[in-house]
Order: sequence, then structure tokens, then C-alpha cells
Amino acid sequence: MEQRKVNTAQTIGRLLLGLILIIAGAGHLSWARTEFLAQVPAWIPLNGDLVVVLSGIVEISFGLALLLWSSQRVKIGWIVALFFVLVFPGNISQYVNHINAFGLNSDLLRGIRLVFQPVLVIWALWSTGAWSAWRKEQH
Repeated sequence: MEQRKVNTAQTIGRLLLGLILIIAGAGHLSWARTEFLAQVPAWIPLNGDLVVVLSGIVEISFGLALLLWSSQRVKIGWIVALFFVLVFPGNISQYVNHINAFGLNSDLLRGIRLVFQPVLVIWALWSTGAWSAWRKEQH
């Protein structure tokens, strides 16, 4: 997939998303570990704490890639967007099972959280130029 030029807003968005992923990943490994554990669905056939640790490592890796590997930003954008889709069942599980975590202590707040997951997918695709690169290939 061809790298296209991105504007300053997209670059800032990519860097900000990278920092957010690094901070969230660090939270998986330390101060927010219990909160993240609450989002691991019971049907996942792995130890929940292992899932939290592994997803934290993945988030830190993706964050660093967004910050440091701009030559591959389009591919990274698709991978990060896919990651956001793959962790969405955890957010759904938190809502359906009425699990309090991260201050989401009502169905309304947990429902609002669900709306923001697609925003993260869009953010990853827009800020890396992945969506525009794909659209250009389609024409």
C-alpha cells in the first residue's frame, strides 16, 4: 500500500494516538491492571491477567510504532485499527455484564464508552493515512 502525504493534523493525531497507547499499555502493566482485568470477557480461554499483560505489551508496541516507524504508518494504521476492533468484545462484555471499571459505573456510561471504540478505529485509519491510501488504490 502506497504511503501518501499526510497533513500536520494527521501527524499530530498519529503521535497523540501513539502516546495514548503507550500510557494505556503501561496502565495494563501497573496502576490500572485491575480495571483492565474487568474488561476481559469470561469466555476468553486464557487467564485474564495474562490477557491484560499481553494486551498491554501490544499497546505499548503499537504506540511506539506509531511514534517511531512513520515509514510504515499506513500498515501500522490498519493493524492498530484491527486491534481496536478485536478488543471491542471486552467493552461489550463490560456493558452486557454491568461491570464497573474506569469510572463506568452505569449502563449509560458503559454505553457511551461503546460509541468511542469506532472513533478509535477511525482515528487510527485517518491519522496514519491508511484510509486515504486504501481509497486511492480503489480508484
